[in-house]
Amino acid sequence: MRVGVLFGGRSGEHQVSLHSARAVIHALQQAGHEVVPIGITSEGRWLVGGDPLHALSSGEHTSERAVAMLPQPGAYGLVAVQPTNGEAPPIEDLAGQAGQAGLAGLDVLFPVLHGTYGEDGTVQGLFELAAVPYAGAGVLGSALGMDKVVQKTLWRGMGLPVADYLSVTRRDLERSPQVVMDLIEQSLGYPCFTKPANLGSSVGVSKASNRTELDQGLKVAAQYDAKLIVERGVDARELEVGVLGNEEPTASVVGEILPGAEFYDYRAKYIDNGSQAIIPADVPAHISDEVRRLAVAAFKAVTASGLARVDFFLERGTERLYVNEINTMPGFTEISMYPKLWEASGVPFPELVTRIAELALERYQERSRNRTTYAVEE
Repeated sequence: MRVGVLFGGRSGEHQVSLHSARAVIHALQQAGHEVVPIGITSEGRWLVGGDPLHALSSGEHTSERAVAMLPQPGAYGLVAVQPTNGEAPPIEDLAGQAGQAGLAGLDVLFPVLHGTYGEDGTVQGLFELAAVPYAGAGVLGSALGMDKVVQKTLWRGMGLPVADYLSVTRRDLERSPQVVMDLIEQSLGYPCFTKPANLGSSVGVSKASNRTELDQGLKVAAQYDAKLIVERGVDARELEVGVLGNEEPTASVVGEILPGAEFYDYRAKYIDNGSQAIIPADVPAHISDEVRRLAVAAFKAVTASGLARVDFFLERGTERLYVNEINTMPGFTEISMYPKLWEASGVPFPELVTRIAELALERYQERSRNRTTYAVEE
């Protein structure tokens, strides 16, 4: 296949996306696919041609060209933002590649975008308007997968186990910080975790053990989102499982994260070397089976598709399971859990990314069966 890989984007997880894209591109090439890199800068500019991955990583642009995707089926797909001679050449001209007009011969788009404006349904809406096949969840699945408050409310309503939480708005926090903190202390107590409702990779996440730390943590989270979530701290082991599929998803083996810090924050995930991944997790068979069952249930509940990683807490002492969150475009770096979980399940990285691209085509073909016009019969 000829695969367009999108990466970067306007998100606090921009750098994580670059690391993920590098690994995905390498795996796709190992599998024999042709890759067309499409970089999105931190300001939201789309770049093709040259070496967008290097350009975004180093800030040094060479022969990359700025493009945009038209929100309409057919026609061009990606066009030059500053066209030459008043024309908007298709992507194959910009990238020096031959191919059919519209998608320039691309079979599928693989958006390796994490966080806002990439994993939250926004860019998926553009892909839907342009009628192009793309990997991962659709608009609704991406939006539900990103918003921790809505996904937990949905899961709880469907009977899935979720730890106690509260939703807080930035406006309420700025107007009545003491009232907000009083409510959190009364409802959740300490320790608790403060998070932006719509972000991942533990960006903006803090642990609070007292009111001073709570105040600071809320302020940090409010820098990244207008809606925050505060969760009751659970003394638990952290388990993770990969899900793969569309209508009939399957779960990988279960893995466990041993954080190298007090909790699995951004530094522990991507910078420091103290964290460990135990695959498969050392848990009884009945717990492993239940985690995998709940992972598929959580995946289906948010109408995810293609792929996702579902994270759990296994409470110490009670062995009670809580669904923590779902990531509809999990990390693909060299230390990320999702590819490791599937590797341990018998699906090597090149085969995994190929399967994800195939699932994108499968979903696109299914959605293409939907009628988009209606005429009243005489």
